[in-house]
Amino acid sequence: MLLLLLGACLPAPGTEANPGGSGGPAGEPPTTTPTTVATPTTSTSTIPTFELRGRVTTPDGLPLPGALVAAGPRRATSGEDGRFALTGVPAGALSISRPGWETTQMQWDGGVTPVAAELEPRLIRALRVSRYNLEDDMLDDLIQLAEGTSVNGLVFDTKDETGTVLYDTAVGEAHRLGAVEVVYDPEQILEEAHRAGLYAITRIVTFEDPIRAGKVPEAKLAGAWVDPADPVNWSYPIDLAVEACELGFDEIQFDYVRFPAGRTAVAAAARRPIDQAGRVQAIVAFLEEARRALHPLGCPVAADIFGIALSSPTDEGIGQRPDELSGVVDVLSPMIYPSHYSPGWIGFADPNDHPGPVVADALEAGMPRLAGTAILRPWLQAFYYTSGQILEEIAEAESRGLGWMLWNAGGNYRAESLPVDSEEEAEGS
Repeated sequence: MLLLLLGACLPAPGTEANPGGSGGPAGEPPTTTPTTVATPTTSTSTIPTFELRGRVTTPDGLPLPGALVAAGPRRATSGEDGRFALTGVPAGALSISRPGWETTQMQWDGGVTPVAAELEPRLIRALRVSRYNLEDDMLDDLIQLAEGTSVNGLVFDTKDETGTVLYDTAVGEAHRLGAVEVVYDPEQILEEAHRAGLYAITRIVTFEDPIRAGKVPEAKLAGAWVDPADPVNWSYPIDLAVEACELGFDEIQFDYVRFPAGRTAVAAAARRPIDQAGRVQAIVAFLEEARRALHPLGCPVAADIFGIALSSPTDEGIGQRPDELSGVVDVLSPMIYPSHYSPGWIGFADPNDHPGPVVADALEAGMPRLAGTAILRPWLQAFYYTSGQILEEIAEAESRGLGWMLWNAGGNYRAESLPVDSEEEAEGS
């Protein structure tokens, strides 16, 4: 959605004040950040050009940084306060886009500025594709299952929990480690998914890596984990992510992007004593580095977090807090699995018996904590449950305007567990 606003007060292009600030509350003068301004090129054309200024926001009015504004050959990127400026722009088509958000287009006559652009988050409803689905040549079955339902995405693994890379990657480190096992051809599965109109996400297990932890002693933190606080351990997953984006995956999702939990955490703390602030900063820094590598290629950065992180005031010892992470990723995906909550959680002797209320409570606790512009898209439990229970979880996400992803380790889903596509439902009524 794009609106044209008259009379709004914006700084002149290139003005800098309070770099790094964000837009102020409604009714207060907004702060500004450095804005990318394209310098006009010399031209013998008689086509008139103009100055274009504006601001990009979310539907809630939050400034949306990193949005690409394209006007013919001119390009600018919105700053931290969402503002942008371009000079030498002819009247005509404008396009405003950002990884993870719906692209907005409009015709601009050159006479009305500033432009106010409101981008909508891309709403994805996805199924996780297991290696078993691919080994048994069942991808077509999942694609057919998605047809006629609201499912519009699939999640594939690039590197899984065992440290195995599931296709013949060109990333040398994977081969040096002996981590490659060819399960699928990425070009083939992407062609099939995209032909069916499905959004393709790839999941990269990041810091739990039994293969690398076992073969590179200096990388190891404890158990099967490499050290998230050591930037040396960032290059490998980011290299895989860049390759996946260049292959054509639509979104890169980092899983196990945290410090270890449980007994492994005790050994990890003995080897690298680090406080909560240090843990959170390490995860933030890694995701910032990933964003710098992936955004220029057009891929959104997603991160999976523990479901409990939405409700806990601490990082739970693993470096995950939605408050900080929501400012550095495009998509934040809490794994809200009722089977993982302890007896007594929100008053339930067995939280697993109450999927709807557990999901609702987690989302209500977490949504207000998203200090940044990350899109919240939860993983929902699709194991141990009846179709009715899965639909209960989905309904809680849908009622809050959120997309979702279903997790089933074997990739086993039933049509009756999935909402019917709204358009087909309307045609059948």
